Amino acid sequence: MEDTLRVLEARATNEGPERESWLRSGASNGTLYIDLGDPAWRCVAISAGGWEVLERHSLPFIRSSSMRPLPEPQAGESIGALRGFINAASEEDFILAVAWLLVALRNTGPYPILIVNGEQGSGKSTFSRLMRSLVDPNAAPIRAAPREERDLIVAANNAHVIAIDNLSKVDVWLADALCRIATGGGFSARQLHTDRDEMVFQATKPIILNGIPHLTERADLADRCVTVRLKAIAEDVRQPEDEFWRAWDDALPRVLGALFDALSVAIRNVPTTRLARVGRMADFEKWIVAAEPAFDWEAGAFQTAYRDNRRDAADSAFAADPVATAIADLMQTRTEPWIGTATELLSAIADFASETIKRTRSWPVTAQGLGNRLDRIAPLLRGRGLQIERRHSGVRTVTIAHI
Repeated sequence: MEDTLRVLEARATNEGPERESWLRSGASNGTLYIDLGDPAWRCVAISAGGWEVLERHSLPFIRSSSMRPLPEPQAGESIGALRGFINAASEEDFILAVAWLLVALRNTGPYPILIVNGEQGSGKSTFSRLMRSLVDPNAAPIRAAPREERDLIVAANNAHVIAIDNLSKVDVWLADALCRIATGGGFSARQLHTDRDEMVFQATKPIILNGIPHLTERADLADRCVTVRLKAIAEDVRQPEDEFWRAWDDALPRVLGALFDALSVAIRNVPTTRLARVGRMADFEKWIVAAEPAFDWEAGAFQTAYRDNRRDAADSAFAADPVATAIADLMQTRTEPWIGTATELLSAIADFASETIKRTRSWPVTAQGLGNRLDRIAPLLRGRGLQIERRHSGVRTVTIAHI
């Protein structure tokens, strides 16, 4: 038997047709397929005409050992069935949570990073588990932050969704890696036990982060995020976990059916959907606008909520960046453009920062450090009506002007 299996495996590897594998979600010829992850290898086919459960298929799904099954979806329910399980701080937060679910079920990104904020006792971890149970159930639905990039790559290679729990801050390396995974990027590392061979990994995955802080202090991370705020759960309405999850297990198939209904609407409408303005996450916006008729939301409700959410994230990132705030304070004292070298700019903004701030690692100590920082904070300053221009002809100069 073992010899036969080895022969069949060798023939499949060397003689069989090569196909791109799918993990949880895939698409072909305008149809989206979701692997239910059950022992029968059933999947759901979603098209412009609706959705159905396929009992038999030859689709190239693969699975990791940590994947867990989705329930068989049930039709006939509205997305309102989800409201009783999400303690969103506002209707806008609920809309954005549903929007993230719809794009996370797709087989391809870019995906907005879901940031879950709320005070202690607001159910951030429970919310993260619930959101993942609708997209990519896993043996360990939420996990601690990875210690290095390799750990993050392993997690992304074995699941459709990455969910990181209870973050107190997002380190620079982690923020950069998460941005690459959310919008599509490659990673490379030396293969173990070799000196010359390289391991290359390409990934685009939905991501969930939760924590009490805002977690969007870096401008590039904030620009890729959707932040959902949760309200504190009063003691007189808090449920024991076993009761909550029992009720959720009963509702989950109906909520999943409502999401699949909306995905069908999105597939039908997306070819004719046009956006008045195109931002960084334009594919996300277009997908949700195409799906919006499936819900009882007011026309334009998603785009209003998303625009306000992005503005709040940009405000948080601006307030957390001492260089950006110092430049803004400098420009408030003048109406004419500021022109000079990076060294002169570093000296000029020093008057607008406290000694405590200037002793922190967030304050640049060299002109080169400031120059690199200007590229990162340029979008934040543009949002405050300030334009930065760097010229490299002859003397390298920086121009900061009011727009």
